[in-house]
Amino acid sequence: MTTARPTISDVAATAGVSKATVSRFFNHRERLLSPDIAARVQAAIDQLGYAPSPVAQALSRGRSRLIGLVVADIANPYSVAVLRGAERACREAGYLVMLFNLGNEPGREREAIEALAGYQVDGFILNTLGRGHSVPDAVAAQGKPVVLIDRRLAGMQTDFVALDNAGAMAQLCGHLQAGNWQELLYVTEPVAGVSTRRERTAAFGSCLHAPMAGTVFESAEGDEAALVAALVALRQRAGRKRRPAVVAGNAVVTLRVAHAVRQLGWQFGSELGFAGFDDPDWASLIGPGLTCIAQPTDAIGEGAAHCLIERLQGHTGPARRVLLEGQLVVRGSSAPG
Repeated sequence: MTTARPTISDVAATAGVSKATVSRFFNHRERLLSPDIAARVQAAIDQLGYAPSPVAQALSRGRSRLIGLVVADIANPYSVAVLRGAERACREAGYLVMLFNLGNEPGREREAIEALAGYQVDGFILNTLGRGHSVPDAVAAQGKPVVLIDRRLAGMQTDFVALDNAGAMAQLCGHLQAGNWQELLYVTEPVAGVSTRRERTAAFGSCLHAPMAGTVFESAEGDEAALVAALVALRQRAGRKRRPAVVAGNAVVTLRVAHAVRQLGWQFGSELGFAGFDDPDWASLIGPGLTCIAQPTDAIGEGAAHCLIERLQGHTGPARRVLLEGQLVVRGSSAPG
């Protein structure tokens, strides 16, 4: 047998007052109550062991103190780190985070926004797949402030926090050039519709200056043979006089490249140079270690939360664009020659 949780009606009945009187007590308006009535309400609370719902209290004041966070894939270390940073900043400001994981399933953004809105969240932090054409309309229908992380969405003029992609690409290519890696292949997931991939691809093209040359290869999931062929072609272009290297667009691509290199029987740092975006835990365990750009993921999550909380506190300025610098972590895959 279980005992039903006491309600505000139970407190009112035990104290011999109205529910409105109990509500005034919990909203710290004891000055509107006589000392005798306030004491009776407190005695009833103690007797019943009643605890008010924080959400209900917040809603009674017009705010839920909840932030809705949508992430592309909670299995991705990037999403986890962003969540950690955002949750910490929200908690310090007195907010709780409600999470919706898209699981990399296209078209769920509207579902996510509407589901979180059902819990009366005060605002949204969105790290979506980047292709959600329905997102602007869904957000506009809620009338809540929004901050975007990592990927922009067409039609949305809102605060945006991300890695400085152009600066990070310049770090990677400059490091490879200094190590005499001259023939480059930039491997990215399919670019169409995803702002981050477009920016990094464009930045790669801007970094190519003689004697360095390079091409772009879009790696589709499950097409290992095409990636292997692209790596073989890279080494053929390099010939005997130029050193070939891969630049990977993210950790997903890095893992695909590592599998392809193993299949070919090559070694990073000798037959093939490497530098990539994202610094997963396993990067140091592959070959001589993979050179990577470590994203300030915690800081990106914190920055997004701070932007949103400032909006909730009344900031009405134009949309802000916050770009954070990545850290180059050098390992043996880019050893100079």
